[in-house]
Amino acid sequence: MTICRSIDHINDNLLIFRQIHQALLSWFSEAARDLPWRRVRDPYHILVAEVMLQQTQVDRVLPKYEAFLERFPTLRALAEAPTADVIRMWAGLGYNRRAVNLQRTAREIVERYGGVFPRDVATLVTLPGIGPYTAGAIACFAFEQDVAFMDTNIRRVIRRVFTDPAEMVAERTLLELAQAALPVGHSWAWNQALMELGSLICTADAPACWRCPLRDLCRDYAARRASDEYLAPAPPRKRVSERRERPFIGSNRYFRGRIIEALRALPPGATLTLNDLGPQVRPEYTPDDEAWLITLIQGLERDGLVVWNDAGVRLPE
Repeated sequence: MTICRSIDHINDNLLIFRQIHQALLSWFSEAARDLPWRRVRDPYHILVAEVMLQQTQVDRVLPKYEAFLERFPTLRALAEAPTADVIRMWAGLGYNRRAVNLQRTAREIVERYGGVFPRDVATLVTLPGIGPYTAGAIACFAFEQDVAFMDTNIRRVIRRVFTDPAEMVAERTLLELAQAALPVGHSWAWNQALMELGSLICTADAPACWRCPLRDLCRDYAARRASDEYLAPAPPRKRVSERRERPFIGSNRYFRGRIIEALRALPPGATLTLNDLGPQVRPEYTPDDEAWLITLIQGLERDGLVVWNDAGVRLPE
């Protein structure tokens, strides 16, 4: 069966569709984690959560999400805050550029839309740092629109449940499948459930198929069962974050983070000279490393994360 025909197959088998909807939504109603951003429909809160959750695990996001909203309780409060304060509040989340882009988005909405969030995906995706996934998530989770979008977890579930595992699947086709699968009027719960299933059960390395609510409806499971590959629960593997930790140490991203950490510790408006900053970034720093340090600073400056002038380097105000 070709992928094109697989879409037609789904549309022609509404009974199977209804079974998938019922199984997944029933499971989600009982198994869903109680996460604070699931209790609200405020688009600002949803935006903060979605940006924080990009490449960061839920358990690390939870305390930072609450603290961030306490410090910047409204979109306007974030827009009007010194950028240095936003970067300081982002400590512990990594990928500091996300903090700057989040504030840029807030300022854009305040300046262009009077502080009122756009509701349609086409407008949301034009905002700074907002891609198709985040735009779709805001439209669905804040405004409960019937919108399909894909993060890593949703993509994995759609791929495994609806397509032949032996076939190559284009991103566009997966998005079409995700759109075709939407249960109209229940897309908020459906998309949340897909993400939850991908996070807790249908994981990348060791899917727990034996306890998946979609096991008997999943094409990937059926194929592996037919080939006798699914004999027992897969042994647990090291978490992806643990496998990536070693190459991260010593990378440019690592040292960029060290620069931001050093500047976060300064009083507001204070600066560090290159000679003072270098040893804090790399203990074995020597004057010969100045060109390397300048390259890192220039990259951070382009991203809006630092200001560098004759007085030294500091966080932006």
